[in-house]
Amino acid sequence: MIKNKDVSRSLHEQLSQLIAETESGHKLPSEPKLAAALGVSRASLREAMRTFETRGLLQRKQGVGTFVIHPGNVFETGLENLSSLETIADHLGLSVSMGALEVCTRIINESMAEILELPEGQEILTVSRVILADGRPAAFLEDNLPLDILSESEVRENFTGSVLDMLIRRDDIPLASSKCKISAIGAPPEIASALDIQRHDPLLVFSSLLFSTQGKIIDSSFSYFLPGYFRFHIVRRVGNDL
Repeated sequence: MIKNKDVSRSLHEQLSQLIAETESGHKLPSEPKLAAALGVSRASLREAMRTFETRGLLQRKQGVGTFVIHPGNVFETGLENLSSLETIADHLGLSVSMGALEVCTRIINESMAEILELPEGQEILTVSRVILADGRPAAFLEDNLPLDILSESEVRENFTGSVLDMLIRRDDIPLASSKCKISAIGAPPEIASALDIQRHDPLLVFSSLLFSTQGKIIDSSFSYFLPGYFRFHIVRRVGNDL
């Protein structure tokens, strides 16, 4: 067992050095060649590489190869206050841009109707887009809103990437709070395609509900973050109060 741990530690150290010495965007040798060079099995190599993928330092592309990534823009922020990626980037002096954007109205299914507390079969607005950092996909965001909150034409005319910022700028919808569930998942096919990653690659997901001061649900959003570009933290109070 100790020997296996030593081998694993050595493999991780060798991979870490190789990644550090490889320029961002460059491709690593193929798995068979790399496994032979490092003196390990392909299974051991894949397991070790998965660790670096989770950290956002490696990106696999189906049928192409594995590429090294050294994120220049790292979003490090607390979760105590609700802010858009644009606002966080501006505060940190980072640069982000919006990639592919899709704005559409759709009939909600039973699941979304329950989330938004609306009748099933009603139309809502869905805004989906890719957020780029260093010119590469870093996040995929989706917002779902009742049509009386935000219209398709309003988004198409004034949108720069943040639904939250659009709502904050308006004075007719007083916002109160957001409830967020955080989870880690393997990328589903449509998200993997949008972010140019492989299916089941690790993603951090924020599933959020935005409430007005009257307790009405304004927005149901899903934010998919690529590891390596984001570091979130929260200040926790010591005590037993629940």
